[in-house]
Amino acid sequence: REDTGLPWRRRHRRTRDGRRARSRRRRHPDRRAPPHRRRLPPRRRGADPLLARRRNRKPRRMTPPAATSVDLWPIGNCQVSALIDRAGRFVWACVPRVDGDPLFSSLVGGAEPDSGYWGVEIENSVSVEQHYIRNTPILVSTHTDSAGNALEVIDFCPRFVRSGRTYRPVAFARIVRPVRGSPRVTMQLRTTCGWGGTCREQIGGSNHLRILLDSMQLRLTTTAPIGMVQEERTFRLERPLHFFLGPDESFTGDLAETLDAMLAQTVAEWQEWVRGLAIPLEWQDVVIRSAITLKLCQHEETGAIVAALTTSIP
Repeated sequence: REDTGLPWRRRHRRTRDGRRARSRRRRHPDRRAPPHRRRLPPRRRGADPLLARRRNRKPRRMTPPAATSVDLWPIGNCQVSALIDRAGRFVWACVPRVDGDPLFSSLVGGAEPDSGYWGVEIENSVSVEQHYIRNTPILVSTHTDSAGNALEVIDFCPRFVRSGRTYRPVAFARIVRPVRGSPRVTMQLRTTCGWGGTCREQIGGSNHLRILLDSMQLRLTTTAPIGMVQEERTFRLERPLHFFLGPDESFTGDLAETLDAMLAQTVAEWQEWVRGLAIPLEWQDVVIRSAITLKLCQHEETGAIVAALTTSIP
């Protein structure tokens, strides 16, 4: 080698030493590898019965809970509100305010709840058609059975001006009318108390039913046979029936005439409110319906807007 003045360096020494070290490790099997790189000896099949059972076990299929439909129709009067499902049943309503104790709470009870709703069931039902009275949150549900008999249910919360003040009680009103034939119906009033619990007692009177809640006492005043309602017996609907579920107070005046007048006044009040809206020409029906729904989310006593009619449930 010519003398270039550069220090002598053996090339690839590190590579050759690494190969020698690996070969020495292969030649000396007593030198054990680190624990995280050791290979476990193969397990003899059948040696561990627990492992064999786990290997042969079929995967478990988890059944998801029944989903609750959220295709709902809101009604209210800015003091209380209710959500009605496609079957025409009250599935959510709180008293004495939107954030109060739920009187009807089957919305969170699955697809087929046992309690927490107020329904009008027609025998051999085949269809339920629903719509709002124009520019109001008043819902009309038409039930039809397999024989062609039909009835309609009008659900609303009274709201109108009386004696210079807005009358908006903690109350729900229902009017059940025969439309065609002689339908057979069953009234199902299954309330909940104490945030989803069972109500203590329902006391029946001559034409009313008292419901004892933890926060207040309610009274269902009706023109229907009170025994049929309390025992959920099926009967033939031959005339209009009126229901007023409100505070535990005696109802003054004729119930049918008073509720019919409340319905007419509530329709006029909401339609007059809609006339004062500044809305564009396009998409008027959708905009009006959205404005009414937003109005139902208002607690009129304070002017606050609730995030949802179900309080903390999205």
